Amino acid sequence: MTLEMYLDLFSQPCRSVYIFAKKNNISFDFMKVSLLEGEQYGEEFGKINMIRKAPAIRDGDFCLAESIAIMKYLAEKYQTSDHWYPADLQKRARVNEYLSWQHMGIRMHGSKMFWLRLLIPKIMGVEVPKDKMDGALEDLEGSLKLIEEKFIGDKPFIAGEQISLADLVAIVEIMQPVGSGLDVFEGRLKLSAWRDRVQAEIGKELFDEAHQGILASQEMVKNMDSSKMQIFKPKILRLFL
Repeated sequence: MTLEMYLDLFSQPCRSVYIFAKKNNISFDFMKVSLLEGEQYGEEFGKINMIRKAPAIRDGDFCLAESIAIMKYLAEKYQTSDHWYPADLQKRARVNEYLSWQHMGIRMHGSKMFWLRLLIPKIMGVEVPKDKMDGALEDLEGSLKLIEEKFIGDKPFIAGEQISLADLVAIVEIMQPVGSGLDVFEGRLKLSAWRDRVQAEIGKELFDEAHQGILASQEMVKNMDSSKMQIFKPKILRLFL
């Protein structure tokens, strides 16, 4: 049975899994799950992932959720190049350090900026208070500074001389606020140079393919049926406003 991947490329974790599989020539069936339309709450998806989030995979009778767990599983099963998740104890520790930090360290802030700048005002029709926007931007800038100064530092990549899962997970998160029209690379020479190296390692064609949806988000929201967002509205407003 072919490996099935349940993905929505508007989601950062889904993009990291997609890029990793494609880059490593792992064959899979792309099972589209529209998170904004609530397809993760459907009965069939619930059989794949009771957590109700994407990405998720089904490999025969084995189902697995959570992007980091999925990529580690794929790296082990398909014996991908060592640089992705190094066998060297200290290099692997560097990868794990970033992967452990990033959930709350950057994902929260990049996602929040995407919602505050784009989805909430354009789809929900709610004006975001200036103090909320300023605070969210300050949090994001603090995280980007940490990525530059602590995680990248003077190295080409987070774990050293070669790209790893840490870089892949980092780039998809950093690209999320870019989709809202915020150029987070402007004035950040170290971050921009690192992005260029990551993009070159992934391959520009694959990088652009994975991010074409998120980078077209501003156009996409003009044509989105706002009624589909109503199931999320109370939760989203509590979280972000």
